[in-house]
This record gives sequence, C-alpha cells and structure tokens, in this order.
Amino acid sequence: MPLCVSLLRRPLSHHFLSSHSRLTLPFSLLLLHRSMSGATTTDYVTPSNTRVGWIGTGVMGRSMCAHLIQAGYTLTVYNRTLSKAQPLIDIGARLAESPIDVASQSDVVFSIVGFPSDVRHVLLDPAIGALQGLRPGGVLVDMTTSDPSLASEISSAASAKSCYSIDAPVSGGDRGAKNGTLAIFTGGDKAAIDRLSPLFALMGKVNYMGSPGKGQFAKLANQITIASTMVGLVEGIVYAYKAGLDVELYLNAISTGAAGSKSIDLYGSRILKRDFEAGFYVNHFVKDLGICLVECQKMGLALPGLALAQQLYLSLKAHGEGNLGTQALILSLERLNNVSLENLASSNPAA
Repeated sequence: MPLCVSLLRRPLSHHFLSSHSRLTLPFSLLLLHRSMSGATTTDYVTPSNTRVGWIGTGVMGRSMCAHLIQAGYTLTVYNRTLSKAQPLIDIGARLAESPIDVASQSDVVFSIVGFPSDVRHVLLDPAIGALQGLRPGGVLVDMTTSDPSLASEISSAASAKSCYSIDAPVSGGDRGAKNGTLAIFTGGDKAAIDRLSPLFALMGKVNYMGSPGKGQFAKLANQITIASTMVGLVEGIVYAYKAGLDVELYLNAISTGAAGSKSIDLYGSRILKRDFEAGFYVNHFVKDLGICLVECQKMGLALPGLALAQQLYLSLKAHGEGNLGTQALILSLERLNNVSLENLASSNPAA
C-alpha cells in the first residue's frame, strides 16, 4: 500500500509528526493533520515536501510557473495548447494529460486560465476537474480573474472533500509575472495561505483580503481603477499630440508628477512604439469589466467611468483587436478623433 494512502487511513499522531517528518511528509498531509487535530503548525511548503501542479501556461502562467521550477519545485503542468507548455517542459516540468491528472500528482494546484467557464471546467468538472484528483489536505489556488460567487462555490466543494481552495487573482501584467513582482489578492483560509507563502513569494506580494471570494472582489476593484486610468492615459496622449507636444517628452514629464502611474510605466513607451503585443489581452479585460458591471448591478452601484471604459474596449473587440494588449485602447481614441499617432513610432525609435 502506498505510504500516502496508508497514512490517510490512520490518525496522524503528534509523535509521528516529528520535526524530521514535517520536512518529508507531503504538504497536503500536514494541512490535513492540522484540520483534523485542530493543531497549529509552523510548517511551510518546501521543494522537498510539496509537489506543485499548474493549469494554464499562457502569457502570465508561463512566467509564474517558471519561477517555481527555478526554485527547485517539482512541477506538473497542463495546457490545452501544448506549444504554450513546451518552454516549461524544456526546463524540467512534467506534462499532464488533463487537470485531474495534474491534481493526482500534486499537493498544491495553481490555475490561471481565461474565463470563469474555463475555471469551472478545469477545477470542478466531474470527469476531468482537478478537484476530483486532489487528495484530502490538498490545495487549489485559482489565480484567474473570475466571479466571486464561483470562488465561494469552489471553496465549498473543496471543503466537502477535506481540501482547501484559495482565490488569488493577480495584477502587474506580463512584466510583473516575469519579474516576480505581481500583486496577489487572496481570499480563503488564512492559515493555508500563510503556509503557501514561500510559493507566493516567488511570484510577488500577497495581500490577504478575507474570506473566499474576497480576493476576486479586490481584483475587480483593481480592474475598475485600471480601466479609468487607461482611458485617462490615452486621452492625455491624444490631447498632447493634437496640441503639438513631443509626446515622449510629455509622458516623461508627467510620470514623476501627480499623474504618474504604473499604467504609464508599463504602457506609455509601448503605445509610442505601436507595440500592442498582449501583456494582458483586450478580450480578458472586456471579460473582467463585464464581471465588474454585473457585480455593480447586484450592489446597486453606478460607476460611469467603468461603463465608459468597457464600451471603449468592446469597440476594440468589435474591430477584431481582442487579442491585442490593453494598451491598444489608443486605437479606439484615434478612431473616435480621426487622428493617427502611427508616425510617432518612426519619429521616436528609442521611445
């Protein structure tokens, strides 16, 4: 009988969980012991006691997962498009055939996919969902921006199987993912989140927001803030251009003043160079803002800036530009005003 199965069939005594065994037992069993005994423990994940799974290796997930591999963790990955997982396989990740296959080989399973329907499919599907393959004490960590109500549903389903679920959407774009400087908004069991801190620290800074779903609510509020900021950024650029200013000098000037923002830092130079490659897809931002609007309706909130931004981003999608990055919003403002800043790309080659 495998060790992990035999352990689950008998009580985990405090004697058995000696300081030595805590370094070698799978992390999921440590969490299960804590849940069953009510005891507290200072155990954290390490490469020697924790197998990690990763579902979704796109623009963001690929970099985030790579940090864990480079830190020595054993990673099992799954992505619908094999080519997107290949760079991780090349540096040591194992390839799984399905989400349930990932979970059966993991103590902690991260997911970062496109839409709430994708989250439901890869985590909760009764045939292939990760929760079906997760052992008691295991942890699901969904880093997709998704519905708060779905995060609560996943948490309840995980609890019913003596597992944990954490909603942990992130902000910081592709640059934050590559540099390990993401803002991570977490909701769920705080003790479980704290014990995962060595993993989160490789990706960015954890911000505990409260009970299941609260991480998602925080990320949606973040998206509302970014939406209006991006509108302001591209409107300012169009105005500066029409006023005859050197737009690069203008952006440099305001970046150190009260108008300075992460959006300027991340996207200002990309806009000037007509670099619309996705660090975060327009399609996904439209999805996020749509979720925000639904939540606003539930709350009885009127947020006109959010509604305007969503309409402008929808216009990009209508023009077939949904797979561009969010900085492509400048295209919508150019069309509204019958102007083009395209010549800036050639006149500012070092922008």
